[in-house]
Amino acid sequence: MNKHVNNVAPEATDLSRRSFLVGTAATGLVLGYAGVPGIGEALAAPSNFEPSVWYAIAPDGLVTVTCGKADMGQHIASTMAQIVAEELGAKWSDMRVQLASNDPKFNDPVLGAQITGGSWSTMMNFEAMSRAGAAGRMALTEGAAAAMGVPASELVVRDSMISHPKSKKAMSFADVVKSGKATKTFTPDELKAIKLKTPDQYTMIGVSVPQLDIPSKTNGTAKYGIDVMLPGMAYGAVVTPPVRFGATVKSVDDSAAKKVPGFIKAVTLDDKTGTTSGWVVAVAGTYANAKKAAQALKIAYDGGPNAKVSSQSLLDEAMRLQKQEDSGQFFVKDGDPAAAFGTAAKVLEAEYTTSINIHAPMEPMNATAEFKGEILHIYSGNQFATRSGAIAAGAAGIDPKFVVMHQMWLGGGFGRRLDADMMIPAVQAAKAIGKPVKVIYTRENDMTMDFSRPLTYQKVKAGVDGDGKLIALSHDVVSAWPTQRWGIPDFLTPSVDKKGPLDSFTVNGADFFYTVPNHHVRAIKNEMAHNATPSGQLRSVAPGWTFWAVESMIDEIAAAAGKDPAQFRISLLDGAGKNDGGAQRLRNTLLAAMGLAGYGTRKLPKGEGMGVACVSSQERATASWTACVAHVAVAPSGEVTVKKLTVATDVGTQVHPDNIRAQVEGAALWGLSLAMYEKATLKDGGIEQTNFDSYTPLRMSQVPEVAIAVIANGEKATGVGEPAVTVIAPAIGNAIFNASGARVRALPITAEAVKGAMKA
Repeated sequence: MNKHVNNVAPEATDLSRRSFLVGTAATGLVLGYAGVPGIGEALAAPSNFEPSVWYAIAPDGLVTVTCGKADMGQHIASTMAQIVAEELGAKWSDMRVQLASNDPKFNDPVLGAQITGGSWSTMMNFEAMSRAGAAGRMALTEGAAAAMGVPASELVVRDSMISHPKSKKAMSFADVVKSGKATKTFTPDELKAIKLKTPDQYTMIGVSVPQLDIPSKTNGTAKYGIDVMLPGMAYGAVVTPPVRFGATVKSVDDSAAKKVPGFIKAVTLDDKTGTTSGWVVAVAGTYANAKKAAQALKIAYDGGPNAKVSSQSLLDEAMRLQKQEDSGQFFVKDGDPAAAFGTAAKVLEAEYTTSINIHAPMEPMNATAEFKGEILHIYSGNQFATRSGAIAAGAAGIDPKFVVMHQMWLGGGFGRRLDADMMIPAVQAAKAIGKPVKVIYTRENDMTMDFSRPLTYQKVKAGVDGDGKLIALSHDVVSAWPTQRWGIPDFLTPSVDKKGPLDSFTVNGADFFYTVPNHHVRAIKNEMAHNATPSGQLRSVAPGWTFWAVESMIDEIAAAAGKDPAQFRISLLDGAGKNDGGAQRLRNTLLAAMGLAGYGTRKLPKGEGMGVACVSSQERATASWTACVAHVAVAPSGEVTVKKLTVATDVGTQVHPDNIRAQVEGAALWGLSLAMYEKATLKDGGIEQTNFDSYTPLRMSQVPEVAIAVIANGEKATGVGEPAVTVIAPAIGNAIFNASGARVRALPITAEAVKGAMKA
């Protein structure tokens, strides 16, 4: 029987013998173990040919690509395999995928930390994986040439075959591997020197091949974190406090829990990493009984410093901070907006807010921990192995080198699994009872303890001259700082005013590609929100709120100047100065979206309108060019119906067209959900919404028509998982204004807000 099932390579069963060390030297984050006696044998069989740490070719010709990114349904593992296959010359049916562990060999100096987010994966891995594939092709070609006695330059590689047209000789990849003739290795400099294919030579890139992970995910053989089963395993159910963060456990009465069959112990977490606070985990022989025991525990808490904090108090504090001229640090400081406002013909000011938002992926948070002697094994799907392993080690009180991370398939992530809180109760429970423990969150656990998208407050001020030209814009962004919470200095950005590092992931997008001679952006940390609602990165990150403010204000300026908002944007995208190149690509996506939507070509019925927005998320250095035209209908009651979303995106090089369209469509609907329906609120220090009855994402009945235009121009591949999220809300808000005259400035957009704005 073939050991490779449905194109997903099986996980090795003896990972305890492997050596793991993954880290980022600059940050001091190190996980895995090295120098441990008896550890270090390679996973692959000796007869395999490994041109790169990222893939191996077996004697049967099957090519197994190891994906160093988390696969949460976005098919990134298949994408990596497709990039390798293009340059390797492999047949697609020969390709397999598996997920990387924290083996030190995956600590790639080029690809960096094992983190999946920011729409970075394809963008940052395309070239390295292409070079790895090309190196394998070259090594196989030299091996085949030696075996056949012909010049390597005369060989042709295609569909896992190496042929010599003149002599009609041919060898398969399997033949070359079995011959042992493929031995060439490459130095980093030699890899850089390899001439890669040009887009016109692609035979795999740009083709919608079958995704390699789908068969195993549909027949049940793919293993998610929640599927992990270990001999002698117990189960843990967490009990979380009524306060999101800062509570402590005063006492635990487990007398009633002891009556639950199979109850083992109630473990109060002592989390030195500061990831959790006030948690207790009930451990029992089955998950059902662990939940019963958890419900039976009587726990007394000290609510801590955040016990009275609410959404309103977070907003009030944000507004207070924004009014202080010396608060925050500057992210952009071009020109002198204050002076320009003094000479402007018209000055506009507006405040924009977004609420707390929750990730809520379908697979509940889970982790399984097992101690084997000195070694801690963690089984979980996570998006940031480099950090998660360090947190698991901290929870266990051991050296990070003794942590083995078993990466699982993820049943959704959206940024939620960048955090490792689920590992802490599993680790500490396993340590307390001396047995493996699997912890599974309830939906209520995850909703109330999510590392949410933070509540934000933004103040934008703009000035236009007598010709309606935008001459100045100041933008203050107040929020919790999710990335600073990670404690990784390399993820912070020096402020331009030299006041210290700032969390650029809270202001990215505010440094747009429009030409504005006087432009300031100030990043202000809301310490109250930072402490009371420890925030994380939710799909689209800061551009989900910064572009809400920027693109709404651009429309407000256009309206005040009496100009069409789309044409006004086009005039600002002139590519001057630092905006050279990027502005033109953004302009093109806007024009493509307008053309596909028929913007401005027909008169719409009363109460309907189209709105535009165009964005460059995520970061300027890794921009993805996306535009949207939203078509809405607004009833006199203020009820908004989104009739159609037209999205255009410039992806540079498209690896898998169908997957790109699926990602863009999913992102657009996620953006619609955030814009219109999702809201979490804080009261007495705790999140009030506990399940999908009170936290209400987009329902299937609310899905509008979605039209997508993909621009593939052969430039460097861009990210597609998140950008479309960021453009939807402002396009809808702008469409509402064009349909009804109501200007909304708070997310989510409610009928009450629209009706109130209509009256105003």
